[in-house]
Amino acid sequence: MSTLKDKLKADLTASMKSRDEIRTRTIRMALAAVNVEEVAGKEARELSDEEIVKVLAKEAKKRREAAEAFSNAGRAEQAQAEVDEQAVLEEYLPAQLSDEELAQLVDEAIAESGASGPQAMGQVMKVLGPKVAGRAEGGRVAQTVRARLTA
Repeated sequence: MSTLKDKLKADLTASMKSRDEIRTRTIRMALAAVNVEEVAGKEARELSDEEIVKVLAKEAKKRREAAEAFSNAGRAEQAQAEVDEQAVLEEYLPAQLSDEELAQLVDEAIAESGASGPQAMGQVMKVLGPKVAGRAEGGRVAQTVRARLTA
């Protein structure tokens, strides 16, 4: 079993013992999402830590989008609940890249691929993908690459 899944299960037990409802609810949801992903496809399999991080990142993004939707609808209490859940999930994700770090990685990827002009965005993204996996949201990466290639 992966070490991240073990950590999630141990943290679930600890949060249940300390009666932390938000952590308990969030970790249960995260483990459920991991279990769904494990049985998806033709046959059940054990997820690696990298795959679990992808699932958790997807769940964190869902929380971020739901919080925005709730706040736009004037439902502050539900928005805050989503923000709290997102904060718990982010404890299990790698630290996000700063704008400066992302810009530096984009510049390196452009130099490495020899790309020029916006039509070469795919080449840059192919080089950049493994370097930023899980540490920056795809939309943010694409926006930075587009800005660098058109400048």
